[in-house]
Amino acid sequence: MKIMELRVTVDRIEEGKAVLLVRESETDAILWPVQALPEGVREGMILKIRVEPDEEATQAAKERVENLLKKLVSKGL
Repeated sequence: MKIMELRVTVDRIEEGKAVLLVRESETDAILWPVQALPEGVREGMILKIRVEPDEEATQAAKERVENLLKKLVSKGL
């Protein structure tokens, strides 16, 4: 699968959330927890965000849900 990289502008930080505007248009916003940003990030900075599928975590979640469903079905719920 394709790995995507976004550039965002830190528009503002308020109430523990950063509002990140997706460049170039800066019309789409992402709310991001401040504690999940690198130390020292402040308003006006431009950041890169890398997005890629995590196949291992996806498979683990799928198996966990399937096991939960099997338990529910076996209990008649």
